[in-house]
Amino acid sequence: MSSFVIKSIGNALNATSLISSKYASKKALNLFASPRKGRYTEAQTKIIDSALFEELSYQGQSIAVYRWKGNGKTVLLAHGWESNASRWSYILNDLKAQSYNIIALDAPAHGRSDGKQCNAILYSEFINIVAKKYQPEIVIGHSVGGMATVFFMHNYQLSSVKKLVLLGAPAHFTGVFSRYKSMMGYNNRISKGLDNIVIERFGKPVDYFSAANFTKTIEAEGLIIHDKKDRIIPFEDGQLFANRYKNSKFIETNGFGHGLKDESLTPKIIEFING
Repeated sequence: MSSFVIKSIGNALNATSLISSKYASKKALNLFASPRKGRYTEAQTKIIDSALFEELSYQGQSIAVYRWKGNGKTVLLAHGWESNASRWSYILNDLKAQSYNIIALDAPAHGRSDGKQCNAILYSEFINIVAKKYQPEIVIGHSVGGMATVFFMHNYQLSSVKKLVLLGAPAHFTGVFSRYKSMMGYNNRISKGLDNIVIERFGKPVDYFSAANFTKTIEAEGLIIHDKKDRIIPFEDGQLFANRYKNSKFIETNGFGHGLKDESLTPKIIEFING
């Protein structure tokens, strides 16, 4: 969406909040949690066509799972916002060359998975269902997939997981929410209303959901990669992860952006997960 459209929507909801702040806040949260893209294009479908496809389930929602069988350790891949399992095409061949047993899933409301809305908490439950079945030794998560991976490990402490790779992951929900509020230009009524809805739905305030803080409970070894010029998730988030996640290594890049798909990073990821 263009900045004009974004601000127009924000202004409309601000006006609505004068009549009912709760209604406007719910609309704002629905907008926040509704991906505009992430379903498969024809080209993306070709990437995952070579995989074995399976559907698992969480509370009646179908989870799309893709498997490329290998004889080695199992690695689970969790993509980011408005993406899908095809985003891993740049690293699939390298993982196959190492004989990894590769599992990838689509997030809620993404790819072939069910749903119309997505958030890191729900995504973490999807990851847990898949991880419990396949018992991966390694989990690699990009962006919100990285945050959801940390939520999953914090809540379930799956013993099979020995290593985590977090690519451009948000360190805390407060920052994600604040950037959304700022982008939309929401007034204080909606801003406070959004915070209240989070407490109502999840039983905790927004600042509780800090992936960086949650890493303190994780024993698995971590590799954190974040780009200094990431325009989606600030570089400071990567630094915060590095400071809080004691059993981790931090790689900072310059110019690879939020996607972090540069081929120079793949050997470093392979070396880490092979170690």
